[in-house]
Order: sequence, then C-alpha cells, then structure tokens
Amino acid sequence: MDNSWKRKFSIIWAGQFISLISSSAVNFAIIIWLSLEKGSAEVLAFAAIAAMLPQAIIGPIAGVYVDRWDRKKTMIFADGFVALCTLVMSISFYLGYESLLLIYVMLALRSVGSSFHMPAMQSSIPMLAPESELLRVSGINQIIQSVSTIAGPALGALAIGLLSIGNVLLLDIIGAIVAIVSLLFVHIPNPQVAEKSKASIQQVIQDIKIGFREITRNKGVSWMFFYSILATFCIMPVAVLFPLLTIQHFGGGKFEMSLIEIMWGVGMLVGGSLLGIFKPSISKIVIINCMQIILGITFSLSGYISSSAFIFFVVLTGIGGVAASIYNASFTTVLQEQIKPEMLGRVFSMYFSVAIFPSIVGLMSSGFVSDAIGINLMFIILGSIVAFIGIVSFFTPSLMKLK
Repeated sequence: MDNSWKRKFSIIWAGQFISLISSSAVNFAIIIWLSLEKGSAEVLAFAAIAAMLPQAIIGPIAGVYVDRWDRKKTMIFADGFVALCTLVMSISFYLGYESLLLIYVMLALRSVGSSFHMPAMQSSIPMLAPESELLRVSGINQIIQSVSTIAGPALGALAIGLLSIGNVLLLDIIGAIVAIVSLLFVHIPNPQVAEKSKASIQQVIQDIKIGFREITRNKGVSWMFFYSILATFCIMPVAVLFPLLTIQHFGGGKFEMSLIEIMWGVGMLVGGSLLGIFKPSISKIVIINCMQIILGITFSLSGYISSSAFIFFVVLTGIGGVAASIYNASFTTVLQEQIKPEMLGRVFSMYFSVAIFPSIVGLMSSGFVSDAIGINLMFIILGSIVAFIGIVSFFTPSLMKLK
C-alpha cells in the first residue's frame, strides 16, 4: 500500500469534519427548539428514540447491503438521503407546518440513512489505511468527532439565536454537500465478494447469519462483543442522566450543563489526540479493559462526591471523556483487524444496533429508575458494574490473546 492513503484520508476527513459539525449543530438546535416550543421531556425522549430506533432495527440488514454495494456510492447516497430529509423539515417550517409527527418521521428517516453511512465509512477504513496505522486513524476519527461534540452545540445555540429553525436546518444540508463532494475526489476500493447478485430476503437472512458466525468463530471477539454489550447497557442510561445529576445534585443550570458537555468533548479530543500522536506498544485489549475500569470509576465517583464538589465533577467528566474516546478507538481497531474486510459492513452494523438499543432503554427507563433509587445511587451502581466488567475482562483468556 502506497503513501497516497494519507492524502485520501485528508480529503475524506475534511468533508466528514464539516458534515459532523453541521449535523451536531442542527441536532442541538432541534433540541433547543423543542425545549422552548414544547417544554416537554417526553417530547425530547420521543425525538431521541425516533432518531436512534431505526438504526437499531435495520442496522444488521443495512450491513448486508453495505458489504455487497460499492461503499463510496453507499456513503454518497446515504448523505444525500439524510440531506433530503432535512430539506423536507426545513420546507415544512418555512410553510408554518410544525407537526411533531413530521419531525419524528423525518428524524427516523435520517436515522435510516445513517444506518447505511456509518458501517460503510468504518468498513472502508481498512481498505485505505495500512493495518499498522488503524489505531492511529481511529484516534484521529475520535478527534474529529470530539471537536464536533464541542463546537456543534455552541454553533447550534448561536444559530438558533440568530436564525429561524428552518434556516438552521440548512446548515446540515450544506455539510452533507461538502461531504459528498469530498468523496467524489477519492477512490475507495471494495473487497472481493464471492456473491454479488441481488440479495433476496432469504439471502439477507443468510448473510446476517454469516456475519454473526464471523463474530462467534473468534472466541476473543465474541467475549469482547459480550462485555461491550453489558457495559453499554450501563453507560447509556448514565449518559442520559448527566444533565439531571448536574441540575438536581450539584444545583447547576444551563451554564453548568454546557460546561459538562464541553468537558466530555474536550476529554474525547484529548483521548483521540493521544492515539493520533502516539502509537501504544501494549495490547489494545489491555487498553480497552483499563479504559472500562477508569470510565466506571469516574461514573461512580460522580455519584458519590458531595454536591459542593462541582469542580471535581467537571474533572471526572473530562477524564471519562478521555477513557471513552480511547476505548471506542481501540474497540473499533480490534474489529477492523480481526474481521475479514468483506464482512466488516454487517459486523459494524450489528455493533451499532447493539449500542443503540441500550440508549433507547435508558431514555425510556432512566427517569423512572432514578426517581425510585436516586440519581446518585444509579451513577454509583452502574459505574461500579462498568468497572467490574473491565476487571473481569482481564481474566478471560481467549480475549486477552487478541492483539
């Protein structure tokens, strides 16, 4: 593989960077608009579920087609479809039609587009970068996502203050166009696929089974998936409750909530930068396990500390962001190294689906559970479970044998 892969990644990253920031800004602007116009936590929860549930449901099916289709074209059409859905929302606002049902439907359709784009993007990386550079590439991807996490909400808040919601939505369309144009300037090779005929329902089911067997054939990867599922079920409800912990326990307001969100993004930026600059010599599985332990400890301590220790909470949030960033990048790299390139699309789709379901469970149940046992105790319990999972992982021989 020649050195041209760096130039290709630079072009792709530039387009994705603009697209991620614009999408983050628009998503945050929609949250602000719904909060101001509807003033209902239930409305926000349904909007979040609409934006995530389709990915969880059709993710494995989308992965089958991602592995059979041209991945560059898949990303282009997925970006275009998401932009089209955003345009429909924007036009409806211009016409004064502000139906919640329409917003839910468009958010769901945007999610469908994302369910094809994310696995296509992740499964394209091993086809462009040398295996020795995959962890560093994942680190840089984390940097891009972290910057969008930091800058997106700030841009969204500014935009919704200066523009109408219909005009703010146009930012997402501009970002999608930039991402599509950047992809036109690069060639992304596709892996050799034995079967390229049109996928019938039976063939789709068969391909999903093949993707599942690709995971289970490697005991180490199977255990990594299993532990990740358990950890995600604990992490996602905690993530949903961060604003409530900030308000109810630490007595914070909008500024404090924004500060916590920004600190998490800064932590992710630092974590991604560390992987982008340095090339760790230790096993990526050891890194994953250690990051789970650190992340769990930060959650538990956040629920344990006094309400007067808000600064300590801010620091813990930043450390948690670092751990989450390094964990995600290392996990992604292990999959890219262990799974055959022609199987990566469906495997990543399964992973994204598995990761989204706990988010939905957290959104539906976090309010009820936190009212029953208290937000602080929920942070302590779930954080302890995440740390325990990281410790147990060290005592799983097949997992520790992975590089």
